[in-house]
Amino acid sequence: MPPAPVAVANSSSAAKAPPASADPGVLLRGEAAMGDFTTDAPGVRRILTTADLRAPFETKSVDNEAHLVDRPDGAWPRVPAGFKVGLFASGLTNPRMARVAPNGDLFVVESQAGRVRVVRDRDGDGKSDIAETFAEGLKQPFGVNFYPLKEPRYVYVANTDSVIRYPYGAGDLKARGPAEPLVDDIAGGGRLRGGGHWTRDLVFSRDGSSMYVSVGSRSNVNDDASEARRARIFEFSPDGKEERVFATGIRNAVGLAIHPETGELWASVNERDELGENLVPDYITSVRQGGFYGWPWFYLGDHQDPRHAGKHPELRDRVIVPDVLLQSHSASLGMMFYVGKGLPEAYRGNAFAAQHGSWNRARRTGYKVVRLPMASGHAIGEYIDFMTGFVTPEGDVWGRPVAIAEAADGALFVTDDAGGCVWRVAYR
Repeated sequence: MPPAPVAVANSSSAAKAPPASADPGVLLRGEAAMGDFTTDAPGVRRILTTADLRAPFETKSVDNEAHLVDRPDGAWPRVPAGFKVGLFASGLTNPRMARVAPNGDLFVVESQAGRVRVVRDRDGDGKSDIAETFAEGLKQPFGVNFYPLKEPRYVYVANTDSVIRYPYGAGDLKARGPAEPLVDDIAGGGRLRGGGHWTRDLVFSRDGSSMYVSVGSRSNVNDDASEARRARIFEFSPDGKEERVFATGIRNAVGLAIHPETGELWASVNERDELGENLVPDYITSVRQGGFYGWPWFYLGDHQDPRHAGKHPELRDRVIVPDVLLQSHSASLGMMFYVGKGLPEAYRGNAFAAQHGSWNRARRTGYKVVRLPMASGHAIGEYIDFMTGFVTPEGDVWGRPVAIAEAADGALFVTDDAGGCVWRVAYR
């Protein structure tokens, strides 16, 4: 059995003092890329490979849950030079996934409250002035999306155990009718810890013929019957009637996105815990049809989890290595591809992902938004800090990014469930 996690008071007292923030623009590799929140800054570049993997149990597993505080006076998210951050909407309850409707309205899922809100900037000043409840009475909702892709007639919502849709017309602030159940046998979660990964995201293929739904594992690394129909991504027909398993061995694909050029499905994934400070890296990757990504027996290729030593040798050579490895325990959540013109041209086609932040690490990591550069539609392996600053010098946390969405004017929306708000990031 692995050693039990060691509780620590907070990240500031859990380890020796870290190095100063890395210089923006310098590509950090290997050990240097495994810093903590004090090394984060807009423009800092990192790349991790399987050659950088540490040995299991090289360091103790710790329980260092985020200590949430109100935003301190003067604290504000940090973004690259030339960008500015504004508070688009506040007073929300646990805002999680968010997506922008074709007419520009921002649909925000308030998971704890069991509802979907429509947030609108009516006068174009960069701040919301309308926040209406589109639908409520939902069961731990997370994913939200629109169908058909052009001139949608439905808003789809992924509850923890089902997919439903509401009739919709452009500009609607409330659902036009009751929910229509489409898929009712998704393995439902609870609440971590111990209760299972409960978030379910959903996206549609570029041609609109398929609906992809992510379902996370119930446990950290179990392989018993409770994991049936979990740790995978399903593919359905948009009416929910046709089902097949698209990919397996993905512990928790919290965020899904479709690559705008290639049409590939991509996922932002939480990997397993309790193997040490720097195992196992989270990741963002294109997802292959029929692909196997290792969980729970292997990780990042043929690396066997020691808690399942000797199991399933026939699967070892099938495990796909993801496209981009992220610092372990970052808790990568929502992701998107940028297609607009509001940001510099170098950002077009890049992916963005929200890092909700670690608990299984002595010194905090995550708690930021990162950018993934692309070349000819493919990830180059590195990721760049884009939006940071949500952790105080003492290690307290005042903001936790969850999802990113592209506004109609090309700005970015970032939901923050710790702050109960939505940030807006625009290029000056």
